[in-house]
Amino acid sequence: MPDLNAVAQALVAEGKGILAADESTPTIKKRFDSISIESTVANRRAYRELLFRTPGVADFISGVILFDETLRQEAADGTPFAKVLDDLGVIPGIKVDKGAKPLAGAPGEKITEGLDGLRERLREYHDLGARFTKWRAVITIASGDGLPTPNCIDANAEALARYAALSQEAGLVPIVEPEILMDGDHTIQQCLDVSEATLQSVFAALSRRRVVLEDMLLKPNMVISGASCPQQADVETVAAMTVRCLRRTVPAAVPGIVFLSGGQSNQRATAHLNAMNRPGSAANPWQLSFSYGRALQEPPLNAWRGETANVEKAQGAFHHRARLNGAARYGTYGDAMEKELAGV
Repeated sequence: MPDLNAVAQALVAEGKGILAADESTPTIKKRFDSISIESTVANRRAYRELLFRTPGVADFISGVILFDETLRQEAADGTPFAKVLDDLGVIPGIKVDKGAKPLAGAPGEKITEGLDGLRERLREYHDLGARFTKWRAVITIASGDGLPTPNCIDANAEALARYAALSQEAGLVPIVEPEILMDGDHTIQQCLDVSEATLQSVFAALSRRRVVLEDMLLKPNMVISGASCPQQADVETVAAMTVRCLRRTVPAAVPGIVFLSGGQSNQRATAHLNAMNRPGSAANPWQLSFSYGRALQEPPLNAWRGETANVEKAQGAFHHRARLNGAARYGTYGDAMEKELAGV
């Protein structure tokens, strides 16, 4: 049986974090539409290879979450992507949920599907080289409509726990992702209240399903104001309230917390992580790391634009963004670092 704790610890190694490159086909199409290139199998493969083979990026990236298509693909030289990453010392992972669908009897709320047949899919993913998994649940705040309801929170918590137990059974480290969406005009206090309630439900469900906490990671949202809230909390407030929420809800046995960026700007996501890790801050029982998608990929995607001639420039932009988030793991990121690649 693989040492799942060793894998979990490696994913949150100091100075490193996870690249979320698990965009579904519709989502990556939206990304490609933004740079006016067609979302073909060949273009998706070329873009992912650009990221994975960025020189030196393994200094800051510990693991990569892949989509089903990507895990089955090969680099231009015929090397499977899982082996490309493994050879670099980067751990391959896989998104295993089937997406959020309307929750029956709960207008405006969603439940993540994908438990049917998951045991068999996990075995196949392990054989293909994946060593960790990810399942995302989405929770919407709409206080005027009474959302979220306990029904939605508990249903998603139970699905997350069942997924996590199956992953560990298959020898894979589960990343449990309950995301409180930024959409809406809710205050940061409302986000804190819902985040606490959600994490309490998630860890109760994980306990019922006998998930080994030492062999998993948590991928939560940061506690932030809703995107259309007129009062946006500053960086220090976000950091303080996020850590407060985690201390109230996350057991010390969990090795690490890998935050999602959740629609934040590249700089804001890095600044928030940095503030939580700043030297002199009170010690936490878990590593505070990142598992960013768009907040790592937006600069290289805009630099690349589907052109082979732009690959080196795009890789430079990706390396730069990864390095800044690596610095945020130590609390040493600063605004001046943002300007270092101003010409890219």
